[in-house]
Amino acid sequence: MQSAVEASLNKKLESVGTILRAAGWFGFWLNLVFVAAASLMLMFAIAGRSFNQAVVNPIPGAPINPALPATTPGMGIGIFWAVCSILALLFSVYLAYRQTRFAKRLQHADSVAHPSRTEVAQLLRLGAIVGFIGMLFAVFGGMTTLSILLAKSLSQVQSVSVLDPSRTIRSLDIFVALANMTGITAHLIGTFASASLFEWIHR
Repeated sequence: MQSAVEASLNKKLESVGTILRAAGWFGFWLNLVFVAAASLMLMFAIAGRSFNQAVVNPIPGAPINPALPATTPGMGIGIFWAVCSILALLFSVYLAYRQTRFAKRLQHADSVAHPSRTEVAQLLRLGAIVGFIGMLFAVFGGMTTLSILLAKSLSQVQSVSVLDPSRTIRSLDIFVALANMTGITAHLIGTFASASLFEWIHR
C-alpha cells in the first residue's frame, strides 16, 4: 500500500516538475524576446532624439533656440516608464529561470532536494506580482506617450508644424509607444501564466 502511495506521489511530482519546467523555459525565452524588442525600440527612439538635437544645433557650442525644441516635450516620461517596465521584465526572466531550477529539483530522486509547496507557490506569486507591477509601468508609459501624441495631433497646423518640429508627430515617437505596448503584452502573458500555475498547484 505504501509503495502504491509513493508511486502516485512521485508521478504527481514528476508531472508538476515537467509543467513547471516547460512553463519556466517558455517564459524565460519569451520574456527575453520581448526585452530585446522593447530595448531596440527605445534605442531607436533615444538615438533619434539625439540626432534631432544635433540637426537643430549643428554648430558645436552654439546655443539651442528654446523656441524650437529638437525633441518632443514630455516624451522622456514615456521613456522612463518603458525603462522601468523593461527592468521588471528582466527580473521576470530571472524568476522564470528559478522556476526551471525548482522544476529540476522536483524531478530529483532524493526527496530531500525537493522544494516545498510553499516555496513554489511563493515564487509563482512573486512572478504574478512583478508582472502586474511591470504592466502598470508600461500602462503609465503608454498612456503618457499616447496622450502626448494625441495632443500634438490635435494642435497640429501644417504651416506651424513645418516651422516648429516639436509639433510634428515623428515615427521615432511611435517607437516609445510601441515599447510600452510590448511591455504590456509581455507582462500580461507572464502574469496570466504565473497566476494559472499558482491556481493549478493549489488544487
